[in-house]
Amino acid sequence: MSHSPAPGALARLQLLALDCPDPLALAQFYSLVTGLEVEPLGDFLPEEVTWIELLNGSCPTLAFQKIDGYVAPTWPEGPVPQQAHLDFVVADLDQGEAHVLSVGATKDSHQPGDTFRVFRDPVGHPFCLVLAPNSTMASSEGGGVG
Repeated sequence: MSHSPAPGALARLQLLALDCPDPLALAQFYSLVTGLEVEPLGDFLPEEVTWIELLNGSCPTLAFQKIDGYVAPTWPEGPVPQQAHLDFVVADLDQGEAHVLSVGATKDSHQPGDTFRVFRDPVGHPFCLVLAPNSTMASSEGGGVG
């Protein structure tokens, strides 16, 4: 798979940044979900971190940005829309669910499908675990949260 823009394209996706009150804590959560490492802090103390990324080589990754006064999404209803959501492909929904719950996710009460499950990260962003077609991790179907 090439990580270069397609012919004629002007840009390549680098990352998706999630707003949050504590970037390091949320990066550590998603590190446990994905297996990607959190970038080194360098000379920063943990409480000084306002932006941090997961390491994913030259592939698109996740970043986490500190927002003072952060308000969690109230999706699917309420005054604060979700803005974005993430889908993670898994071979087994039950195993995936057990794992994300064990690292700090909560299962959302809104479960609109049977080939994916909706969860919330520790600061309230919705994300889905999507069952891989034919129980392989080769491709994914949309999660249906958005």
